[in-house]
Amino acid sequence: MPRKIDLATAPIEQVGAANAQRRKWLGNTAKAVAGAGLLNMVDPLVRAGAWAAGTDAPEKTEVRIGFIPLTDCASVVMASVLGIDQKYGVKIVPTKEASWAGVRDKLINGELDFAHVLYGLVYGVHLGIGGPKKEMAVLMSLSQNGQGITLSSKLHEAGVTDGESLRQLMQTDKRTYTYAQTFPTGTHAMWLYYWLAANGINPMQDARAITVPPPQMVANMRVGNMDGFCVGEPWGARAIMDRIGFTAATTQQIWADHPEKVLGTTSAFVSTNPNTARAVTAAVIEAGKWIDASPDNRRKTAETIAAKSYVNTAVDAIVDRMLGRYTNGLGKTWDDAHAMRFYGDGEASFPYLSDGMWFLTQHKRWGLLKAHPDYQTVAQAINRIDVYKQAATASGASLPDSESRVSVLMDGVRWDGSNPVAYADSFQIKA
Repeated sequence: MPRKIDLATAPIEQVGAANAQRRKWLGNTAKAVAGAGLLNMVDPLVRAGAWAAGTDAPEKTEVRIGFIPLTDCASVVMASVLGIDQKYGVKIVPTKEASWAGVRDKLINGELDFAHVLYGLVYGVHLGIGGPKKEMAVLMSLSQNGQGITLSSKLHEAGVTDGESLRQLMQTDKRTYTYAQTFPTGTHAMWLYYWLAANGINPMQDARAITVPPPQMVANMRVGNMDGFCVGEPWGARAIMDRIGFTAATTQQIWADHPEKVLGTTSAFVSTNPNTARAVTAAVIEAGKWIDASPDNRRKTAETIAAKSYVNTAVDAIVDRMLGRYTNGLGKTWDDAHAMRFYGDGEASFPYLSDGMWFLTQHKRWGLLKAHPDYQTVAQAINRIDVYKQAATASGASLPDSESRVSVLMDGVRWDGSNPVAYADSFQIKA
């Protein structure tokens, strides 16, 4: 049997070289407890090895997972790079995509099996907004936190440092203010709109919202196409490094430990390939555990995903915020208590029903949905908690006590999923 590789300490290139050897001994991988100090549990790994064979074997053993060049694609990439996927009997092929619209289309037509994708995009497609209607599935949350609202240096020169000073400038210096998000029903649009509204700015009436793919945000701000944008890292940090903008707010300041990207697919794929769905989810959960296990693992992850084939930027643009070390570009630095996380003892990866319903309330708030949907029924159909729980068993992941959770957002409004109709209708600023 090949020499074991300690995933928690081995160089990335050494781990990669070991992948070919692993293919020859998949049946014994349950014995090779990679990163034993991380996992601390043998039984779930034994079960994972059993599930990779026999009647529980994945129906499709090579899967294409689309991703956008963002830091929070990390657990999908690392599941492949570290060979964690092979433990569960699958081979993940990360596929770099140019835009969320492209991800949507390729999921719908089957060119992609799964995707690192916006939570709200999946919900929108399921309901026929933001694209063709198709029954969709969320298998897990890939990350929490770690996005940001960036405003231009020109706004700072005009005296803007935060949401309140932005509102004041917009009231006194009348012109068209343009803010970019990444997809109409997506997370970044909802964070941007929520933040503007909480600061007394109606994003539908007081400003113009445009859609720009994440990797193109910095270039578009550089040439003056927008006054601000909301996007995932590393593009907020990149704007500061390039001296064209500053961080007005992190999204964790809007909602601490908010849901972000998900592992999405179609409902039909899960129905046809339930074992594959479970195996891929388990592999990505375990990769998230590995990333969160230590600062060194986060640094290794930053070094890996910075490559041209993934995010295609300098490691320095990724690593600090991945470690929770923030600077806003205006002289303020801090260690963030709610930095990006990929597992969080199972809290960051669990697909809470209340998280999915929250996006529906905001779709209704901003006129994307014309009528209230059956919030609970839609969330239960999309968020495949049954698949997640099986994958959590395989990967030794912790499960929360409830399928919903309580959150308090930046304006003090409480959200627990218990009365989504009243919540959606409660906002004074809306479409």
